[in-house]
Amino acid sequence: FLVPISSVICNDIAAYIFGFFFGRTPLIKLSPKKTWEGFIGGFFSTVIFGFIFSYFLAQHQYFVCPVEYNSETNRFVTECEPSELFQMKKYSVPPLLQAVLGWETVNMYPFQMHSIALSTFASLIGPFGGFFASGFKRAFKIKDFADTIPGHGGIMDRFDCQYLMATFVHVYITSFIRGPNPSKLLKQLLILQPEQQLSVYKTLKSHLIEKGILQPSARG
Repeated sequence: FLVPISSVICNDIAAYIFGFFFGRTPLIKLSPKKTWEGFIGGFFSTVIFGFIFSYFLAQHQYFVCPVEYNSETNRFVTECEPSELFQMKKYSVPPLLQAVLGWETVNMYPFQMHSIALSTFASLIGPFGGFFASGFKRAFKIKDFADTIPGHGGIMDRFDCQYLMATFVHVYITSFIRGPNPSKLLKQLLILQPEQQLSVYKTLKSHLIEKGILQPSARG
């Protein structure tokens, strides 16, 4: 949650800084102040930030463990055995980078690899949420969606880039991080009608017998 949101904020700030000092080439007509220099500078800055920030967060159980209630101490705690995503592992450095870095292996958290994908999207695709919002406002001839924050518009104006990011994070977690959950699957099976449950049971039993995990019964 913190890494993707912070990546969008970091990209917005870094793109502004690079664009302010080095910006020369306009990026898109919908946002005249956006430049290619700011876009590229924001990309590299955000990827580096996401990689370092995820390393910092992964070291603290408060950020990687679910909140649970401890009846003995009568308080909420965040203590657990972190998942494999947040356990340090050794990775082999690609041969091309070995010559540059001088390292054959590197220790890092698996989530840091995912943070690169999240930061890349936040830098390359996320800003288009802001471009879409700019085009939407121009179509209705308004500067901001609201005036809640003086000089900066409303709440919607601050989160225009977060819409695409939130959608991507959900799809990414579902597709590449979160594996099948047996408890959720069991709950769905229990909702089915008895005939449907029996059909699932027979199909699963036949599949396990074919794999040799179960032995066929004597009665067939």
